[in-house]
Amino acid sequence: MKKLLDVKPIVLFGIFTVIDILCIGMGMGVPIFCILFGVVAGWVIGKYIAAKPAKLHQVLRTILYTNALTAAITLVGMAIIWLPFGSYLFDPAKDLANTGIPMILFTPKASFIGWIVLMVIISPVLQLLTSLFGSYLALISWEPRIPGDQKAV
Repeated sequence: MKKLLDVKPIVLFGIFTVIDILCIGMGMGVPIFCILFGVVAGWVIGKYIAAKPAKLHQVLRTILYTNALTAAITLVGMAIIWLPFGSYLFDPAKDLANTGIPMILFTPKASFIGWIVLMVIISPVLQLLTSLFGSYLALISWEPRIPGDQKAV
């Protein structure tokens, strides 16, 4: 844990971005691994932020903002991958039934729109929720430090 505290936040952000891109690639554009990675990233974020002396509301606010930033990285990745396929909706020559996405709704057009919304909006929100859960797991063991207190954590 001590080594983690010595790393600069921008380096941790870079490491997270690389791992998140790898998770997007491992899922072949479906961010299931990004959602699962959110628990680990949230735990690291929670431990990193809670290790510095601060008031509880500052810690919670910083954890929320940082986890939202991690979900924003996934949102940008999903937008880059899936939003160009949105042009299929306006091209009558495209056959939406043969795009390779699951046809879970009544029509191919509705299923296609649902898939795009699921990939671009709902998946990053799920990653945000899992990373907040990971941060909560890290905060369970957190003891607020009082400046000048020599208690070992």
